[in-house]
Amino acid sequence: MTTHRHFKYEGWLYVLAFLIAFGIRITQLGALPLNDAEATSALQALQISQSENTALSPHPFYILSTSVLFLMYGGGTDFLARFMPALIGSLLVFAPLLFDNRLKPRPSLLLAFFIALDPGFVAISRQAASPIFAITFFVFTLGFINKNKLTLASAFAALTLLSGPSLWLGLIGLLISWMIFQVFNRNSFHFTFSDSSTRNSFLITFLITFFTAGTLFLTVPNGLSAAFASLPEFFKSFTNTSETTWGMILISILIYQPLAFILALFAIVRGILNNIKKIIFLTIWMLVALLLVIFLPARQITDLVWVLIPLNALAALELARAFNIFPEERSEIAGVTFLTVFIWVFAWLGFAGMTWFPADSREYGLRFWMLLGSLVLLALSLLLVAAGWSARTARIGGVWGFVIALGALTLGGTFGAAGLRGQNAPELWWQPSIPAQAHLLRETAQQVSEFYTGDDNSASVVIAGLDSPALAWALREHDVQIVETLDATTAPDIVITRFENNPALMAAYRGQDFNWRQTYLWHVSPFDVWVRWITLREISYAGESIILWARDDLFVDK
Repeated sequence: MTTHRHFKYEGWLYVLAFLIAFGIRITQLGALPLNDAEATSALQALQISQSENTALSPHPFYILSTSVLFLMYGGGTDFLARFMPALIGSLLVFAPLLFDNRLKPRPSLLLAFFIALDPGFVAISRQAASPIFAITFFVFTLGFINKNKLTLASAFAALTLLSGPSLWLGLIGLLISWMIFQVFNRNSFHFTFSDSSTRNSFLITFLITFFTAGTLFLTVPNGLSAAFASLPEFFKSFTNTSETTWGMILISILIYQPLAFILALFAIVRGILNNIKKIIFLTIWMLVALLLVIFLPARQITDLVWVLIPLNALAALELARAFNIFPEERSEIAGVTFLTVFIWVFAWLGFAGMTWFPADSREYGLRFWMLLGSLVLLALSLLLVAAGWSARTARIGGVWGFVIALGALTLGGTFGAAGLRGQNAPELWWQPSIPAQAHLLRETAQQVSEFYTGDDNSASVVIAGLDSPALAWALREHDVQIVETLDATTAPDIVITRFENNPALMAAYRGQDFNWRQTYLWHVSPFDVWVRWITLREISYAGESIILWARDDLFVDK
């Protein structure tokens, strides 16, 4: 196994990457309400913490680990429902340490910071029951195999199997990539167990971890069936469809990972020209993972996280080369860096200015051609620097210019994907159909309950004709009953229905409407709307409203 010399304070820099990752992932973690998909698993975790029997969705590790948090806290919150994904997603920054013999220490450390700040990794680390568990545990499994620590590898393999359906997409992508790579590199890495005792130890550790973690120390036995249900759930993605188009997948990479994308392109060209095997393998993995997402009928933006692993690894390998600057070339490289940043800023201002003109206007077309002209000017400038000074100066200066300009766009995407701009600035990486006024509805129900019973959560609540786990989660502290139709002989304190005329309720209740699930119209938006979203984060959406009915005799004027 190849070893490389590590540099001073490397361990502390990894700790810094973890702190940055964890800080971004937990800041305002509960600000966005849980959507239906998140709330389904969160409600199951809450029921387990209350010693109730419930069927589990195919995310057993998330559900069981989160139930422990709910039990310790004495209830569920949006923050706690997303805490385990945030923690596990932050720990992913340590995974490059397990591959430093293949990536070398400096690219491994840079990869840790790419992971910490990548908008995609940040987004799924702030979502309940997200693919972050499968990705983190799967990468750690491969890393411990690479380090020949098979006991730890078997334990993480068991946790991977408990992580949800996303595992299978990543596993299929990696296996296909490995087989393609093997066709052209028959002498590449092969893994075998040294003897039967090692194989038995691996299997025993795997089974112990799988049964203890999958049943929460034998207290929730149906966690095992939930783990095996992840495979049928994954196959449903080949029969179901989604509104996420392949164009949205490609646009997402350009908008959220522009720096990693550009650096990865440089690395791919260098790897092909110089026949660098690790770059070629990462390229194959990235392309295979991307094609799997594109051709998956039920594709989601979050499936792209399997593309982000090789993409960021390629970017880290390329950026590491830009640190080797000789003292005598610093001024030239600084000049090229400044020129690159200046042209990028000019191009961005022209692009942003397109939002103020109609798409069919002369000014709109003029600014579009100014944008293309700026990019051509940048390419010509770097070519002239390469011809006049040196290709090395153009390459390093251009890379650092990209780091500054495109890094700023990536950071903007990171804060947006984290939801730090608020719910009115939608992002592609967010879960679909987020309830718009969940917090307001919950506060209203508490106020009505406190006014009538003297307690925030004592009023009886009936949800009639609505299938929304997010609504049940928002009212989790109330005594909630979910029915298809309201029984005319009952008179619950609060009734929640769809937004429609209901004479029977109007006679005995007062109603207040709330904006509920918002569906952003990404797939039908024209080019000029996408431009406006990229610059201002504004896009059209289709809304759904619901009505909270409170009994008329609860009010003072009755």
